[in-house]
Amino acid sequence: MSVRTTGPSRADLVADAALALLAERGMRGLTHRAVDEAAGLPQGSTSNVARTRQALLELAVRRLADREARVLALHEMPDPRAGADALLDALALATHRALTGHRALTLARYELALEATRRPELRAFFDATGARFRDQLAALVTGLGSTDPGRHTLSLIAWADGLMFSCVAGSFSAASPSLDEVRTGLRELLAGMLRG
Repeated sequence: MSVRTTGPSRADLVADAALALLAERGMRGLTHRAVDEAAGLPQGSTSNVARTRQALLELAVRRLADREARVLALHEMPDPRAGADALLDALALATHRALTGHRALTLARYELALEATRRPELRAFFDATGARFRDQLAALVTGLGSTDPGRHTLSLIAWADGLMFSCVAGSFSAASPSLDEVRTGLRELLAGMLRG
């Protein structure tokens, strides 16, 4: 009995292979042929799912957003009424997961983000898929009593992105901080934001 590999499962397989290639080889290593090989698919399969490079990149961004939503556990984010400690724990855990068990996925995200700076059509797509987390975080910060939710959301995301970049691709890539260290950094940031 053969396993069916058409439809969404084929697209997910192609997208997962594309993300793995981005993390391993960078943007220059992402070709339709390389995706076919990495996914173990017959030559031309990736072109059937995503005919152009732009379509392949969009497929990868869409899959990245789905996979990161699971890593960041958006469904586990607390109700703002649970207080700052609940948000702190959830954000620390999400950031630590990205740093430890999902480094390749985080690296693929940075490759796609950089490519989006050169492709306006990809930038719009990339930003739209990232709005899921940004909007949910803004609602949480607002619920905690932020006096400037837009700025505070940007600060939280910038802090987490900066930490992840430094520890995945930057000068701190030799060792990731512990969950407690991530929590301490976030606690300091949130305390400054929500003061007064």
